[in-house]
Amino acid sequence: MQIRPMTIEDYDEVFAMWQITSARALSSADSRENIEKYLRRNEGMSQVALVDGRIVGTVLAGHDGRRGFIHHMAVHPDYRRHHIGRQLALEAVGRITADGIEKVHIFSYVDNTTGQDFWKSLGFKKRDFFVFSK
Repeated sequence: MQIRPMTIEDYDEVFAMWQITSARALSSADSRENIEKYLRRNEGMSQVALVDGRIVGTVLAGHDGRRGFIHHMAVHPDYRRHHIGRQLALEAVGRITADGIEKVHIFSYVDNTTGQDFWKSLGFKKRDFFVFSK
């Protein structure tokens, strides 16, 4: 397996995987144009995992200069339980903190207990507040 920074050339393959793994979290913010802006603004932060040249995992990551954020952390169902997600998460967090950002947030659906357990295993702590979006 290889992990490397995500580029806009990966978009079609990544978006197809997100439709399998993260469909309910997708919105117009995930258009090719918007992801390209995000990748440029947060160069080198987002990662893809490849097996035999095929993208099997991804993490969209960046920061606003104050706090880090992880979005669309996903591993293709055929490749789960091989520590790919763990390696992607650690790489993303490492790149964010190397940029001087001390706190990283991940958003999780309330009913995603598997995801919550995963993030807890990496030392993330559940916060007692709601996120409101418009």
